Amino acid sequence: MTRYPLTWLYVPGDRPHVIAKALAAGADVVVIDLEDAVAPDRKDYARAATADLLTQPQPVPVHVRVNALDGPWAVDDLAALAALPGLGGLRLPKVTSPDQVRQAAAATPVPLHALLESALAIERAYAIATAHPSLRGISLGEADLRADLGLRADAGLDWPRSRVIVAARAAGLPPPPQTVHPDIRDLDGLAASCAHGRALGFLGRAAIHPRQLPVIERAYLPTELEIEHAETITKAALANEGAQALPDGRFVDAAVVATARRTLSLARRG
Repeated sequence: MTRYPLTWLYVPGDRPHVIAKALAAGADVVVIDLEDAVAPDRKDYARAATADLLTQPQPVPVHVRVNALDGPWAVDDLAALAALPGLGGLRLPKVTSPDQVRQAAAATPVPLHALLESALAIERAYAIATAHPSLRGISLGEADLRADLGLRADAGLDWPRSRVIVAARAAGLPPPPQTVHPDIRDLDGLAASCAHGRALGFLGRAAIHPRQLPVIERAYLPTELEIEHAETITKAALANEGAQALPDGRFVDAAVVATARRTLSLARRG
């Protein structure tokens, strides 16, 4: 049974004490950030500290967001982190072409995740998603994308969001997680945003503070009504092969059954 991560907790790579707390915070994946969260004069320290930590397996999966592949630090990031026992994946920021994914894949055997943060990246979403077998997921970087598009309202991001979701699924990748909600005090806004993201087809979300994790989980875990509905569908599918109608008139076919099974898989997490 597939177990999809729902929470991805970002933490600055130059703050080992904060990383230690993040590893115990209950996130499905901890993402050590060497990019935006680390000042230029701290890049070498953050890389060395992260590499030192990841020489040992960690209690939860740990990914590292390296620096942009076209910048001055990425080559050293990939060399330092290439095959460490505690590293579960690398997140590649500001990807704009399939060649960048292939470049990273040639440098490391670690699973890769591409972050699409520009209009050009959105236009090339499917090509990026199918660039290499090492690529295990794509997602958005909405702050940079918002600036690139000159957006003033959140609604302007809905088309790029849907584009990335469709590209991921067309490439056989998991549904993307949402990007971070930057206001760590606005938990109601986070919940509303997660509900909207779930309706679009996202699965899970990145976080920048542990207090955001339970809000994300509640938003993305199935409700009791959804679980009951899914159980009814799967029982009907076991009892009768092929398309059919439930007693209440709802039509059930293979796609509906697959959705129900994914709902139950999420409900049984942990």
